[in-house]
This record gives sequence, C-alpha cells and structure tokens, in this order.
Amino acid sequence: MARDHIEELLEKELEGKALGPQGKEIGRVVSVGDGIVQIEGLPSVVFSEMVEIARWPGTLEEKPVPALILNLEEYTAGAVVLGEGSAIKEGDVVQRTGSVLSVPVGEALLGRVVNPLGVPLDGKGSISAEASLPIERPAPGVLDRQSVNTPLATGIKAIDAAIPIGRGQRELIIGDRQIGKTALVQDTILNQLHEPEETRPICIYVAIGQKASKIAQLVGELEAKGAMKYTIVVAASASDPASLWYIAPYAGCSMGEYFRDKGKDALIIYDDLSKHAWAWRQIALLLRRPPGREAYPGDVFYLHSRLLERAARLSKEKGGGSLTALPIVETQLGDVSAYIPTNVISITDGQIFLESDLFSQGQRPAINIGISVSRVGSSAQTKATKKVAGQLKLDLAQFQELAAFAQFAQDLDPATRKRIDRGQRLMEILKQGQFEPMPMEEQVVSLLAVNEGYLDDVPLDTVRDFEKRLLIHLKDHQRAILQKIHETKALEDDTREELKKAIEEFKQTYAR
Repeated sequence: MARDHIEELLEKELEGKALGPQGKEIGRVVSVGDGIVQIEGLPSVVFSEMVEIARWPGTLEEKPVPALILNLEEYTAGAVVLGEGSAIKEGDVVQRTGSVLSVPVGEALLGRVVNPLGVPLDGKGSISAEASLPIERPAPGVLDRQSVNTPLATGIKAIDAAIPIGRGQRELIIGDRQIGKTALVQDTILNQLHEPEETRPICIYVAIGQKASKIAQLVGELEAKGAMKYTIVVAASASDPASLWYIAPYAGCSMGEYFRDKGKDALIIYDDLSKHAWAWRQIALLLRRPPGREAYPGDVFYLHSRLLERAARLSKEKGGGSLTALPIVETQLGDVSAYIPTNVISITDGQIFLESDLFSQGQRPAINIGISVSRVGSSAQTKATKKVAGQLKLDLAQFQELAAFAQFAQDLDPATRKRIDRGQRLMEILKQGQFEPMPMEEQVVSLLAVNEGYLDDVPLDTVRDFEKRLLIHLKDHQRAILQKIHETKALEDDTREELKKAIEEFKQTYAR
C-alpha cells in the first residue's frame, strides 16, 4: 500500500508540473534565434495556437511574450515570436493558451491605425472593440456566395471604364516599384466619399513592410480629405519583425469580414503581397522548412489562396455583404512570369497592370489597358458607363497598333490619321492627377465628349484643360443633367441629347 501511495503522489506531482498553476500545459524553450523559438514539452499543442513565453522563475511584474505555433515536429514545436523577443532565453517557460490568434474587430476601429495584433499606433487611446475574430477563418462556400454585379467605383477613368471592379471581386494591381500602385488604391479609398453613406464600403488598408513615414503620409492625406472616418489602417512597418508582416493581411481580412458578415460592403487593400511572401519565406527557412522555387516554401500558393478566397459577395440568405480585395504585387523590371506574380494572377479575378514605360512617358495612372483585364467585366458597370465605354478597349488597342505602324509610314490616309488623332485624345482624357478621383457622372461626360468627336479639333496639349473647364461649366450651368445621370445611373437618349447640346454650347464659348 505504501508503494502504491508513493506512486500516486509522484504521478500527481508530475501532472501538476506539466500543467502549471492554472491547469494549463507548459513546456520550455530549447532554442531561440531570429524570432523563432523551438519548444519541447507541449505534446497537445495545435497548429496556429497562441502560447506565452515567460522567464523562469517567472515574476508577476514581467509580461509574457506571445508566440504563434507554426511547426509541429515529433518532439518539439516551432513558434514565431509576435513582438519583442530579445529577452527570451533557453529554459524559459512556455504555457499554452488553448486559443488561436484573434484580433479585435468592429466599429471602434474605424478611423484608427493599429498593428496586426489590434494594438493602436496613433496615440488616440485604447480601443474597446465589440468583439474579436480569429485571423484564420474558412472562406465562404460556393452556395454562400452570389454573382458580382454591383460596381465598386474607383474614381479612376481608365479602371471604371475599361477594367471595372465589382463588390466582392479580387483584382490584382501589379507593376514595378514607384509607378503609382499605392497612389491608385489611395484614390480608390478617397473616391468612396462620393458614395452615399448607407452604401459606402468600409475600407481597410493593410501596409506590409512599408516605411513608417510613408504610412504616416498616407494616413495624413486620408485625414485631411475626411476619408479616415470609414477607414482602418493596419500597419506592419519596415521596422517590425517578419512575424507581424506575416499575420497583417489575415488580421485585416478578419476586420473586413466583420462588416461583410453584418451585410455591409468592405474593401481591403494588401500593400503588398510580395513583401508578405518574403516574410513567409524568411519564417519558413528559419523553421527549417525545405525551400523550393526561388527559395519559397512549397505552400506559398496556399499562403495567398486562403487569404484571397475570403473575398466574396455573400448570398442574400447570408446577409448580402461583400468583401472586395485589391492585392498589390511588385514586379522586377515588369517580369509578370516570376513566381509570386504568377501565383497571385492565378488566384485573382483579373489584374491591373501598371507599366514603367507608360509612366516615364507621362501617362498617369500608367495603366496598360491592353493587357489589364477584369473577369467580372461590364456586369460591374453602371448603365451610363457601359454606354460610353463599350468600345474603349477595342479603340485603344487599334490606336496602339496604328501608332506603332505609323512611326515607319511616310504618308497616312485621312481615315488612319483621324483614328490616330482620336486615340491620342482618348489617351489624354484617361490621364488623371493623384487625389483627383472623379464621380461616375463626370467620367461619363469626359468619355462622351471624346467618343462623339468634340475633342477632335482641340489641340492635344489643351485637351485636359478643355475637360476641366467643361466639367466646371456643367456644374455651374447644367447641374440637372449631372444630377440625373448620378441618380438614374443611366444615360437615356433624351439625357444624352441634352448633354451633347450642353457640350456644343460650351465648345463655342471655349473656342472664343
């Protein structure tokens, strides 16, 4: 009896040590370096679980450091440290939390700048969020979705007319560095000011590996224009560890899904997923995962597919909300055949390709409309835009062919010369300055003016001045026409005739 009693006491003692003071399983750090810890003694830990690392012996004053389990091996578990891990030493105690990584979500985050863990970075005090959601959530199933047919207006003529984006779509923005990718999405956020408040999408901007000064500048612009009231900025800046770069897009996506699941529309921008893939490659190599093509781990496709599949327009039974994703990918010298660009192109519903040659020629935004595509197409356009932009892609493609041919031709017949002149004016009309997103009805006016030939005899260098003055004239003297297009979202024959007459009247005064 004495021996059985001693064994029972020893078992209880060992169980107590393994479970820790709150009855939670505990282990210890066996190695640490570069933000990665290897842990032993957690036989029941699961993938993506949060653990807490504390000093041994622990003191009440010290705050435990959170870490995320990403590798499960036979005797050890690999975890990535979330935050400052320089104080972690071998032998430190690791305690399971029994929960996956979650972030605060809700209306309280609107107008705020937070890190990927939901901690505020803007000095405006703490956030008392209504709820929290796991950063990794399953994407809606096929039967829980409905087709994408509601426009998400960007305010950029070249996109809304030729490459329309619908609510619930995933549209890739791809191009070399420093040619206007962030400016394009920033204008898209600002353009939502033109939307009625009840249908205005909530915008989430996720900055991955951007300089803190660049993020601050973007937030300042949004604040100044009044767009931060419907925007959340999730910032994992260049000085943050790779672990925060890795979780940032998933955290932002959960914040957007909160609004989507409540029947609202949300827009999320990932700027950019190239840096996200770099962060995952760094973490994976430090976790001793085997490298594959371009040293990326084999699951890099799954990395982005499970993120972008969460963008959807839900069925009416599920509330009808939507989450639209605009991922950004950086190319090197326009190489869209590299690993990450091809991966993300295959996951998304189209791509907007920005070209450095067009940028250097002064075409802003530098969108190559020829190879850009939206697989949702004109179903995500208003009737008015569809009417004036139906031939746009074809006209531009023909113009570019003719312009290339005309470089080597001595004499051109009048029909070819006319088509080239019209194409040049169309390219000029599609130019747009930053922070100048245009409402739908103004875009319709500009495109109608060039399609109907009102700009054919306007000198090329004054086309944008003509457009600017025309819009001011219509706002001052013919506001009813713009208002009608805005309200009906259509361009009826009588409205079209009124608009043509107004443009003709303006042209006579402009010529004088």
